Amino acid sequence: MVAQDTLAETIESKESDLVDLLGDLVAAKTVTGTEAPGQEVIIGRLEKMNLDPDVWEPSADELAGHEGYFETSSYEAYGYEDRPNVVARVEGGDGPTLAIGGHIDVVDVTEDEWTRDPWALTREGDTLYGRGSADMKGGLTACLIAMEALDSLGIELGGDLLFQSTVEEEDGGVGGALSVLERGYVPDAAVIAEPYDLPNVGVASAGVMYFRVEVPGKSVHAAWGHEGVNAIGNAATVYRALEELDAERKARIDYEPAYRANPGLKGNVTNLNIGTIEAGDWPSTLPSRAVLTGRIGWPPGESRAEVRSQIEEAVAEAAANDEWLSDHPPTVEWYGWQAEPHEVNTDHEFPNLAKRVSEDVTGRSGSFVGGNAGLDERFYELYYDVDAVSIGPAGANLHGADEHTTVPALLETATAIASIAVEYCGVEE
Repeated sequence: MVAQDTLAETIESKESDLVDLLGDLVAAKTVTGTEAPGQEVIIGRLEKMNLDPDVWEPSADELAGHEGYFETSSYEAYGYEDRPNVVARVEGGDGPTLAIGGHIDVVDVTEDEWTRDPWALTREGDTLYGRGSADMKGGLTACLIAMEALDSLGIELGGDLLFQSTVEEEDGGVGGALSVLERGYVPDAAVIAEPYDLPNVGVASAGVMYFRVEVPGKSVHAAWGHEGVNAIGNAATVYRALEELDAERKARIDYEPAYRANPGLKGNVTNLNIGTIEAGDWPSTLPSRAVLTGRIGWPPGESRAEVRSQIEEAVAEAAANDEWLSDHPPTVEWYGWQAEPHEVNTDHEFPNLAKRVSEDVTGRSGSFVGGNAGLDERFYELYYDVDAVSIGPAGANLHGADEHTTVPALLETATAIASIAVEYCGVEE
């Protein structure tokens, strides 16, 4: 078996290369829906390793019959044209196949909130700033450096290694990870390099759903407002009911892995948010319609159907207790993100192997964590019975201004991923 110290030394010697590669990826603007520039960087790197990557655009028609499918908002806006997934196979022996990688897309930025250029990697000491530096172009970079280290050491694994760079994760992953699995790239286990602060190992993801509530009113001129009904006021009634449901759920629902790494999440492992409200078109008119859009996230323990019914019942009850809305009830529509939560059984061999190796690499103790965010890992466990864990660097300000990670965290991530591959797949003599 290859010594872990040898892998670590080889990867540390590639620090400059790692930073340069991450810089190229950060500079490629890959906001969800426009992932192609980053995939071009990935393809070029894989070809330098003499690999022949499989590059394809997902097909909504081919995926639509799958249990995990839903139409994402980015598909509605952009379709899947010029949004390729990339997979490369490093052939090994007849042993188990391991998939590594993650998503190339990032969330957009509000540039005036940043104190640095979000689309250029800025290094300050060992800290690396830039959109995607942590979530999760840093993890993709670590995977590629791990592969290059194995290659430079002449290590032939006892099983195949699949590298994948996928689209759309920030919007549900349907055209990304699900498309990869449906194309036939189903491994025996997977490591997704999400920023979970190695040596913590992510073993769960949250359910996430978007919904829209249309609340009616009766439009009249404001001077005769007593003859109308203001839909904004009615929307406030619905909003308060959903706030009360959120508070009740927070008090009732607990999921320890969600706050093992972040104690502030205790009491907040589920969340219901109203993100937008649209109503009216003129100050002198009572609006006849208000539309609320929201998101609900929750840890393993409830199905999508159960959560949907709670929201629909809260809206219906609020209407039933209102003299006007009882005769003019709001409607609830579900759209966009419709993801089930998942959790990997921590009694299984692979998550424990990943945790042990990660602790060996870092010299620190880790925990099994997760359950507070929607992740691609769910597709593996829910629909293909594959253990997929999250192994990745520490990161801060994910989705926010001045997102950053560190060079040591990325080097440790690369070493852990290479070491997991060696131990899980074995090495050909």
